[in-house]
Amino acid sequence: MSVELTEEGTSRYVQTKSWKLHYNEAGEGHPVILLHGSGAGATGWSNFRPNIGPLSEHFRVIAWDAPGWGRSDSAPSDRYDHPDAVIEMMDELGIEKAALVGNSMGGMISLAVAARYPDRVSHLITMGPGSFLELPTMFGPGDGPSEGLKILFEGYRNPTPETMKKLVDIMTFSAEFATDELSQLRSDSALSRPDHLENFLKGMAAGRGPVSSPATPAEVCGITAPSLLIHGRDDRVVHFEHSMRLVSMIADSRLVLLNRCGHWAQIEHAAEFNRLVADFVQNN
Repeated sequence: MSVELTEEGTSRYVQTKSWKLHYNEAGEGHPVILLHGSGAGATGWSNFRPNIGPLSEHFRVIAWDAPGWGRSDSAPSDRYDHPDAVIEMMDELGIEKAALVGNSMGGMISLAVAARYPDRVSHLITMGPGSFLELPTMFGPGDGPSEGLKILFEGYRNPTPETMKKLVDIMTFSAEFATDELSQLRSDSALSRPDHLENFLKGMAAGRGPVSSPATPAEVCGITAPSLLIHGRDDRVVHFEHSMRLVSMIADSRLVLLNRCGHWAQIEHAAEFNRLVADFVQNN
């Protein structure tokens, strides 16, 4: 039976060399760090609410707010050095090696950490990560960004509950997961930190993405951690071909492609996702 947790009851802060970071923590055992995606109002809690409790029955689960998101320190977009921020957080929390679980932007961060700090990553798990793959499914010809990214960017310019409703709707395949509660949660979080919104918009105007130093193709090919790539076949933000490319490049990897699933596999298929992650970390 899943552990019933609250956001406030699991809320923690840590001061690293460069940042004061907020995170949610529960459980004991092997560390599993959950890295959320981008988008206005995104936090570790909003991205992984259905996963923290069940996974904490097996592991020490840490869901961070990245620099520039949630209740963590503000960060100019040219300082989105998130791979190094993960390592700083691990150092301060006394974590030598952890499994990284990253959604979207968090998946990009996880790839970079696994490539650059192989001794610190026991397992790599991604869901819908962006990549360097040149496809007209993320940034490409025609009208530019994908359908999902257009709404994501709009959320930074106009973070109302109505805009966030459109955002959570496009992130999921089934409308049952695009709840008013989640829309309000994202809107409240975004509006509480106008500095985060302003910094992201400045970065967009300057042509910068949410990860200042994503992993290169050569770095990805050098990843040695056992890797599980999970992707929704119906992802309207990052096409599943990105994960198909990644699984062809990472030697010790496997891909789980979920039908009737959008960009948030961990929310739409939470029970299956939690089983997959627990089994993978415990048995690989």
